Amino acid sequence: MNTSEVAKLLGVSPSTIKRWVKQLDLPMDRNERGHYQFSNEVIEYLKINQENINNSLQPNEVAAASEKNIRSGIILQPGKDPNLEKLRTKIVDLERILDEKADSVISYQLLHHRREIEDLQNLVTTLTTQVQELTIELQNLKQTLPNDLPLVLDHPRKMTKRKNLISSIFGF
Repeated sequence: MNTSEVAKLLGVSPSTIKRWVKQLDLPMDRNERGHYQFSNEVIEYLKINQENINNSLQPNEVAAASEKNIRSGIILQPGKDPNLEKLRTKIVDLERILDEKADSVISYQLLHHRREIEDLQNLVTTLTTQVQELTIELQNLKQTLPNDLPLVLDHPRKMTKRKNLISSIFGF
């Protein structure tokens, strides 16, 4: 039977049936569409459940009050599961390793940036010195040019081919 049919049989809504299945943690088969398939045993269990709910018991109390136990297993107390403890230790170890790795990467990057900054500072110092030297040299040139150096325009003349040809013919 499906959820709607069981709900009609018990006189409740389909959402109530779904809620009971979840609250009671019933092992349900599902069809290819994922809908619940109710067996006769589960339907009988839900009928008992319905009577107990009508008597104002909570669904989680119904499982304890019921004589039939559909599921059986070991219930571990929270925090006592050894697999969870292993998982927690593994997570703590991974976080510690991740923190150490991040610290080492940041340290490397800081050292690398410090080296780059020192190189840039040295370059700025060198360039400042060169600019000062060039400024002094330019001032010296400005002071010596007009007074001390004579102005000479000495440009060698280039003879054109025509003049060379004429001078070679006439012997100039």
